Amino acid sequence: MIEKNNFYLREAKKIEDLLQTHQNILIISHPYPDGDSIGASLALYMVFKKLGHEVNIIIPNVHPPFLGWLPAVQNIIIYEQHIQAARKLIQETRLVFCVDFNNLKRLNQLSSLFNEDNHKYVLIDHHPQPDNYFDVKFHTIHVSSTSELVYELLLMMGLEDSIDLDVALNLYVGIMTDTGSFSYSCNYPRTYEITARLIEKGIDAQKTHNLIYDTFSELRMRLLGYLLLNRMIVMQEYKTAYMWLSLEDQKTFQFQPGDAEGFVNYALAIEGIRLAAFFTEKPDMVRVSFRSKGSFSVNELARKYFDGGGHLNAAGANSYKTLQETLRYFEAVVKENIIALCQKD
Repeated sequence: MIEKNNFYLREAKKIEDLLQTHQNILIISHPYPDGDSIGASLALYMVFKKLGHEVNIIIPNVHPPFLGWLPAVQNIIIYEQHIQAARKLIQETRLVFCVDFNNLKRLNQLSSLFNEDNHKYVLIDHHPQPDNYFDVKFHTIHVSSTSELVYELLLMMGLEDSIDLDVALNLYVGIMTDTGSFSYSCNYPRTYEITARLIEKGIDAQKTHNLIYDTFSELRMRLLGYLLLNRMIVMQEYKTAYMWLSLEDQKTFQFQPGDAEGFVNYALAIEGIRLAAFFTEKPDMVRVSFRSKGSFSVNELARKYFDGGGHLNAAGANSYKTLQETLRYFEAVVKENIIALCQKD
């Protein structure tokens, strides 16, 4: 929860002032977008459009298909599919909202297109250790999600009436997905107060949950079973389990972006496991997702060993080793951290 203290009120006022002087707005979020980054971005997009602004959203690559039904999602510009149009918008737009990430380097190939001298940057994010080049930082780690933070911002700006059903739905999905359907990062009473207010806008919570979590294709379900049987290693001595998905596996199961969303949690669900990881092979790298229980920080693990980051119990990173090299490296890292992994909370 964030208090309405002077810092947040000042930052909200700075955003109001920027909106008074900039009609064109660009909203940008991180690669491999998730429900929180998409939901928060779309909510801001819809509210700013209501205020009369020209607004665009750019994401580096495609969002998971299970988010394809969200209100206004069709207006998102996917950089890898519309490179020239996206570059033109970045060059022409001065006010940039950075949503659900706190370092421009996270944008990978997009990062070189942004110039600190030519843009004003507004950060709206809940990840730790934001960089210091943002002009405005509406930031805290003490919320469930960036979508929850967007809700608080809209209230501080006096824009609660702009939160209609569509805006509420985007924010609700952001909160729900970034807490694993309220199973982690959700020990804040304020989170439930906000979700209740969003549901009061007319959200069908059960239907929304089903659309996100209960729409597996047959191949996606078979992929999960295959990975659990053939691609999961359990290191009981180290309270660790991990899974991996090779390019060959992806071809076999006609893998689509987002098909492995949440798979890492199955490894973490094993009794006694405190650390879980999921490795997805890409043509030029390996994408890593970390999850943990209790006080073991995967944010610190990801930052120290993989140049990644995230939250206490959920983090991500990229590895530029081969898949097998990455797996061997991870096992070595786990063994190096045996004391922290095996201590009791």
